[in-house]
Amino acid sequence: MGILANPASGRDIRRLVARGTVFPLAEKCSIIARLLSALGATGVERVLLLPDRGGIAERMRRIVATQSPQEHWPEVEFLDMTIEDGPLDTVRGAEMMSAAGVGAIVVLGGDGTHRLAASACSRIPLMALSTGTNNVFPELREPTVAGLATGLVATDQVSPAEATVRNKVLRLEANGAPQDLAVVDIAVSDHCWVGSKALWRPDTLDQIFVAFAEPDAIGLSSIAGLLRPVSRRAAYGLRVDLGPPERAAFTLLCPVAPGLMSPVGIEGSREIQVGEVQNLRLTRGVIALDGEREWTFTPDQQIAIRLDDQGPFTIDVDYVMARAAQEGLLIVDSPVGEALGGKSWN
Repeated sequence: MGILANPASGRDIRRLVARGTVFPLAEKCSIIARLLSALGATGVERVLLLPDRGGIAERMRRIVATQSPQEHWPEVEFLDMTIEDGPLDTVRGAEMMSAAGVGAIVVLGGDGTHRLAASACSRIPLMALSTGTNNVFPELREPTVAGLATGLVATDQVSPAEATVRNKVLRLEANGAPQDLAVVDIAVSDHCWVGSKALWRPDTLDQIFVAFAEPDAIGLSSIAGLLRPVSRRAAYGLRVDLGPPERAAFTLLCPVAPGLMSPVGIEGSREIQVGEVQNLRLTRGVIALDGEREWTFTPDQQIAIRLDDQGPFTIDVDYVMARAAQEGLLIVDSPVGEALGGKSWN
C-alpha cells in the first residue's frame, strides 16, 4: 500500500480571496493514523509513505514510534527519495510506489494533487480523499472506512477488477505532442501569466472543458455542472463557451470557490465525445488544469484538448463495503465468519 499526503493542500491563496477550509497538518496526520489502523485490520502488512519537508513525515515518524502493538498497524516505510518541496514530489512518489508494486495508493489532497498522482500511478487504483480546496475528484470520506475498503482491495479480498472504476481525463496537447492532463476540468483564460496558480475569477475565462461536472460541485466545474450536468460514468464530456454580458446568452450564478458566488456569462455549450479533439478560440493566454494555472500559450502553438476514457482507476468504497458485509470479510475468529469467507485476525 502507498499513501501520498500533500502537506500544502488546502492552504493556497483561496483562503484569502474566498473562504476555503484549512486542513492543518495535525488533521492530515490523524487521517493517516486512522488509515493505518483500518489497513492493519484488513491484513495489509506494509505501507509506503511520502516523505516531505512540510511536517507530515516528521509527525508520522513520532506517531508510528509510539503506537501500541495492539493496534496491529502495518509496517510503515518512508520512500527513499530527494524532496523538492513541490508538485514533483507527488509525481515521483506515485512513480516509486507503482514501481514497488503496491496494491493501491491513498491520495490526500484536492483536485490538483490527484491530477499529479493520476499522471504517474499507471494502473494502480487510487483511493481519492479530500483535503484540498476544490474537492471534486476526491471524495469526502471517513478515513477509517476508506482504509477498510482500500485494504480489502489491496489484499485481493475484493477483486480490484470489480471494485474499481476507470475515470475519464482531459489531455492537453501542444503542436501534436502530449503535455499534461486534468482529472476534472481545463479552463482557458485571456490572462498571460501563471501567478499564484489558483484561478477564481470567471470574468477572465473564455472556455471550460470538463470530463465530468456535478451540480453540487465547487470550483470552475460548477459552471458546467449547473448548466448541463455530466456524470463521472457518462461516455462524454462538455465544453462551455463563456463571454461578457453583451455577448452572453444568459448569466449563471456559480460557486467558483468556497464561499465565493460569481455571475458567469454563458454563450453556449456542446458535448465532447471520447477521442474528439477540441481547439481553443483564443490564440494567447493561460491554461488552468483542475483550477490551477499551469500553462501559458502563444500564437505559435497549436493547443488541443482531448477527452480520454482511459484515466486512473479509483476504488468504489460503497461497492467494496457492501461486498464486505455480504461475504463477512470483517468477521474474525468465528466459524460463521470462516464459512462466509471471513479472515481470522491474530
